[in-house]
Amino acid sequence: MNVTLGVLGIAVAMAASALGVFAVAVRHLNRVKLCAWLVLGGAALAVFAMERALITRDFSVLYVAENGSHATPALFNVATLWAALEGSILLWAFILAGYLVLVMMKFRDRLGDPLVGWAMAVLFVVCLFFFVLMFNWPNLDLAQPFRRVQVPPGFEGPGPNPLLQNHWLMAVHPPMLYLGYVGFTVPFAFAVAALVTGRLGEGWLLHTRRWTLFAWAFLTAGIILGAWWSWDVLGWGGYWGWDPVENASLLPWLTGTAYLHSVMVQERRGMLRVWNLSLVCATFALTILGTFLTRSGLVDSVHAFSADAVGPALLVFFALVMVVTVGLIAWRGDKLRSPGQIDSVLSREASFLANNLFFGVFAFVVLLGTVFPLIVEVLNDDRISVGTPFFNRMTMPVGLLLLFLMAVAPVLPWRKTTLERLSQRLMWPSWLGVGSVLLALLLGARGLAPLLAFGLAGFAGGAALRQLVLAGRRQGWRGLLGRANGGMVVHLGVVVVAVAVAASNSYLHQSEFSVAPGEVAYANGHEIVYLSTREKVFDNKITTEAVVLVDGEAVRAGVSRFNNGGVVRTPGTKSSPVRDIQVALLDLPDVPGMPAGLRVTVQPLTLWLWIGGAIMLVGAALSAFPGRRRSPTQPVSAPVPGVSVSGGSMSGVPVGR
Repeated sequence: MNVTLGVLGIAVAMAASALGVFAVAVRHLNRVKLCAWLVLGGAALAVFAMERALITRDFSVLYVAENGSHATPALFNVATLWAALEGSILLWAFILAGYLVLVMMKFRDRLGDPLVGWAMAVLFVVCLFFFVLMFNWPNLDLAQPFRRVQVPPGFEGPGPNPLLQNHWLMAVHPPMLYLGYVGFTVPFAFAVAALVTGRLGEGWLLHTRRWTLFAWAFLTAGIILGAWWSWDVLGWGGYWGWDPVENASLLPWLTGTAYLHSVMVQERRGMLRVWNLSLVCATFALTILGTFLTRSGLVDSVHAFSADAVGPALLVFFALVMVVTVGLIAWRGDKLRSPGQIDSVLSREASFLANNLFFGVFAFVVLLGTVFPLIVEVLNDDRISVGTPFFNRMTMPVGLLLLFLMAVAPVLPWRKTTLERLSQRLMWPSWLGVGSVLLALLLGARGLAPLLAFGLAGFAGGAALRQLVLAGRRQGWRGLLGRANGGMVVHLGVVVVAVAVAASNSYLHQSEFSVAPGEVAYANGHEIVYLSTREKVFDNKITTEAVVLVDGEAVRAGVSRFNNGGVVRTPGTKSSPVRDIQVALLDLPDVPGMPAGLRVTVQPLTLWLWIGGAIMLVGAALSAFPGRRRSPTQPVSAPVPGVSVSGGSMSGVPVGR
C-alpha cells in the first residue's frame, strides 16, 4: 500500500512537471496552475506514504527496512524521512514543489507575462529532474525511496545513524537547511527568465528580492542550528570543523550574501548587472554541487550519504546548469552593460563592489579546499586532506577585511563623499572599536588576530548602531524596518558572531584526566568533581551517564550504545554568558568506584554564537517589511531598450501590474 501510494505520488508529480513545461510553452495558464498543484499534491502524497511507512514500521519498504526500527523514538522516527539519501531527496522535491506553488500563487494574475512564464518553466524543469531521480525506473537505481523488499519474520530494523537519533535538532536542522537550499531556486528561475526574455534591467530583481532574503534566512538558521548541534552533541570542543558538507552549505550562503548586497547597487544605480546574474546562478549551482558532495559518497563525513548512480546524475545536472547560465550570460553580454559607473572610491557602490570581491575570494578559498582533495584523488588516485589550519589561515584575513567593510559601507553615501565627511561619520564607531580592544586587553585577551577581530567588530558594530539611531530619530520604531535598517540589525548579529568565534577559538582550553569518584581536578581554574555513574535503558540504546560537579553545579555526560552497534558520546555543558564548560566522558570505569576518563573544554563566549545567529534572523525578518518606499529604477514589465521579447513560444504582450 505505502509503496503503491509513494510511486503513484512521484509519477503524478513527474508527469505534472513535464506537462507544466508544455503548458507554459503553449500559454495554457489554467493548466499551468493545475500542473503546479498536481506537482505539490504528488510530492505530498509521496511524503505521506513514506511517513506512514515509517510510523507503522512497514519493512516491506526498503528505505524503512534500512533506516527504520521499532525501537526508534517517535520524534526521530518521523525525522528518519531525511536521515538517508532517498528520503532526503524526497524532502528536497517536496519543498521545491511547495516553492513552485507559492510562486504560482504570488504571480497567478501574471502568468502570461513572459518573464513569469519562463521562471515557472525553469521551476518545472528543476522539479522534473528531482522526480526523475526518484521514479522507479526498471534496471536503473538512482534515488528510489519506494522499493519493495522481503524481510524475515520478527525483523526489527537497524534504525537511523546513531548521531541522527541522539538530539532533537535532527528534526529541525535539516528541514531548515533545505528550505534555504531549495529557496534559491526561485531567484535562479527569474534570473534565467530575465536572460531568455531580454528583461535585463532592474525589473526582475523586484520579483526575487524577498524570495532571496527568505532563502538566505532559512539557510542562515540551518547553519547556526547545525553548529549548535555539533557543539552540543559531539563533545570535541568545537562547532565548525570545515567538514566538506559543512562547507557545501557555507558556499551558497557566501554567494547569496554577496548578492543581497550588490543587488542594491543595481536597483539604485543600474550597475553590476552581470555580477548579480552570475551570483544568483552561482548560488543555485552551488546548492546542486553541495547536494552532489553530500549524496555522491565521495567525501567522508557524518553528513554524507552514499549512492553510486545519484552522484553522476547530480554532477551532470550541475554541469548543465553551469553551461546554460554561462551561455545565456555570454549571449546577452552586449545588452548587460551598466548605464551607470562608479564615480568615486569613497562611495557606497564602491564599498559594495569590494564587499562582493571579498565574499567571492572567501567562497573560492572554501571551494578550493573542499574539492581539491577530490580532484587529486580522481587524477592521481591519491587521498590527501585539507584540514582546519588551511581554512583558518586563508579565510581569517578575508573575514577581517569584511568586518572593516561592514563598518565603512553603511556610512558612505551613494556616488561620492569627502574624506572629511567620512571621518566625521566614522568618529564614534572608531572610538567604539578602540574601546573594544582596550576592554579585551583588560579582560586578559592576547594575540594579534583576536584583538584585531574585537577591534573591527566594535568598529562595525558602532557603524551599525549609528545608522539605527539616526533611522530611529527620523522614523521612530519604523527605523528598524526595511532592507537598509534591518540589514544593520543583521550586521549587529554578524558582529556578535564574529566576537564569539574569535574568543571561543583563540582562548579555548582543554584538559583530559582520569578521576576517581569524589576526587577533585582543576581545568583552567574550574573545580571538577566526578561523583558517580549510572545506567539508563531506553528502547533504542543503553546510556551510561556520569554525574560531574562543575564549580558545584551538576552536569551529566554520557556514552550511549545503540541497538545497531553505534556508540555516541554526549557531553554535559555548564553554560553562561561569559563561558561554556563542557564535560565529555571518554573512558568508562571498568567497575563501580573506579576512575573515569574525562575531557573538560572551557570556551569563552560560546553562548553568544547562538544569540548572534538569532539577531541575524531578527534582522532578516525586519528587512522583509517595507521601509521607506522608493520607486523602482525600472518597471517590471519594461524591457531593455533595443531588446525584443516577442517571438518564440514565450512571446506576447506583458501583463501589467
